[in-house]
Amino acid sequence: MRKIHVIGIGAGDPDQLTLQAVRALRDTDVFFVLDKGEVKSDLVGLRRDILHAHVPEGTYRVVEARDPERDRSAGGAGYSPAVGDWRSARADIYERLIAEELGEHERGAFLVWGDPALYDSTLGILEEVLERGAVDFAYDVVPGISSVSALVARHRTGLNRVARPVQITTGRRLAEGFPESVDDVVVMLDAHQTFRQYADEDIDIYWGAYIGTPDEILASGPIAEAAPRIERLRAEARERKGWIMDTYLLRRRPKE
Repeated sequence: MRKIHVIGIGAGDPDQLTLQAVRALRDTDVFFVLDKGEVKSDLVGLRRDILHAHVPEGTYRVVEARDPERDRSAGGAGYSPAVGDWRSARADIYERLIAEELGEHERGAFLVWGDPALYDSTLGILEEVLERGAVDFAYDVVPGISSVSALVARHRTGLNRVARPVQITTGRRLAEGFPESVDDVVVMLDAHQTFRQYADEDIDIYWGAYIGTPDEILASGPIAEAAPRIERLRAEARERKGWIMDTYLLRRRPKE
């Protein structure tokens, strides 16, 4: 039976791979890579750098396919259906790649940024492919260092405080209000810099973009002071690269 490894490869630094991930890389015959277009071609380059760093040349092949476009204009009630359509379009591609590019006794792999269990669609898409029944395979999951873990490590701080919870959410959810009963909130997938709406509150921000890559940018401080600097850094980076991936931790200061 075909076998698929879903490998968490960290936030971008080849040194962030676990020994388990390296073993899975070296056990792979075919790596499937979805290309997001010329603007984000360096994401494919980072994956190839990881392979060059950890897998002997000539022992594998890379198969690329174009990632389907997602309707990012959909909001409100239309957001979930738009994401569902995009995931099904991806499932079509995964199904074709596995059926046509992976031999019956070969091992394939999808390289997932960060950790496959945190805000990533790969596992759900593979389950959809299996449910369709057109192609059969087994798969396993190798955890990775998430951008969340890398972010707090780079800022030399903890994710939570003593006996206190931490919540991981999205910019879309944060725009609806700061989570109740939580003072430490990690925000991902925020294209609109939602932290700015909390500039009048006693909250510190620990922000990072392109974490774990040579383009890494970090900034921290009270939101009121750090927000203009982050906006400027973010705009400059997006103009320079054409895209940006960032994550941040919001930490409410204790009341005196």
